[in-house]
Amino acid sequence: MQVLTGATPVEEFRAFVETAKDPLHRMAYLLCGDSHRADELTQATFERTWRAWSSARDGDPLAYARRILANLRIDTWRRTRREVLTGEDGPERSVGSDPAVAVADRDAVVRALLQLPVKQRRVVVLRHLLDLSEAEVATELGIPLGTVKSTASRALDRLRTILTDHPEGAPE
Repeated sequence: MQVLTGATPVEEFRAFVETAKDPLHRMAYLLCGDSHRADELTQATFERTWRAWSSARDGDPLAYARRILANLRIDTWRRTRREVLTGEDGPERSVGSDPAVAVADRDAVVRALLQLPVKQRRVVVLRHLLDLSEAEVATELGIPLGTVKSTASRALDRLRTILTDHPEGAPE
């Protein structure tokens, strides 16, 4: 993040929120598969990041916030202990309309991601959807590099199976 010279912490945080809101919301959506939950997770992430802003701004505030978001998602998962997949009221596949196909494909991927264990989902989202390197994922999640590689491999194999057996991303 670019440090604003002479800016107050509030101004620095505002600038951070403007640059980080879209990537954090995208990560939240990919982790939980629901836009409303993603909004709540993103807001809670900003709240916690603000409380620790003096520490977060010293390093990489976006990495700090991503870690908070991932931990918040895990906390939510632990409270509920199960995922609720969205119903069939999502967008229909339409061969003639590219945006509709893109939305349906994205929906299928999100549904497939929701079937992965939380650890695998976090690795896949950080590595392949947010384009972090394996080393960055390992640092962010606090796990060894080899664990990132093996977890990603197993998760991608599982996603291939889910998307091949059930193209809509949901079990029969």
